[in-house]
Amino acid sequence: MLRFAGYTNIAIALGHVVGLIWADWMFEVTGVGKDMNELSEIHASLPYLLTLFVAVIFFIFGLYALSASGGFRKLPFINPVIFVIAGIYLARGFGEIIVRSLQGSNGFAETSYSVIAILIGLSFLFGGIGRWRKDHYQTAAPH
Repeated sequence: MLRFAGYTNIAIALGHVVGLIWADWMFEVTGVGKDMNELSEIHASLPYLLTLFVAVIFFIFGLYALSASGGFRKLPFINPVIFVIAGIYLARGFGEIIVRSLQGSNGFAETSYSVIAILIGLSFLFGGIGRWRKDHYQTAAPH
């Protein structure tokens, strides 16, 4: 599950970077076109810089998931970070659905993004629980 979450986050990060080639279209498709236009009024580079910052965050999330799955060297604070990332994804997914439902404005795209966030969050959560149990039982086992 953590490998899935890791590779998915890295793909999302790469998608953000590649999407900058067609930035206006990408911003409209993802529903942030209006916000990015307002940001570009402050400075033309801000939408691009913000998108790159978000891509870096997704990439770091992916590295943590791959590290937790044993994909490469262990990163610091691996167990709590995995659960924090799970919480971020689950809050984003469920929060968006709840807020949009209360506003009566659940569109297909918003709902799809929320479901994807929930699935990734659950991958981090269940993968993190599995890792925590494995670590807990290994340290508790008699030598």
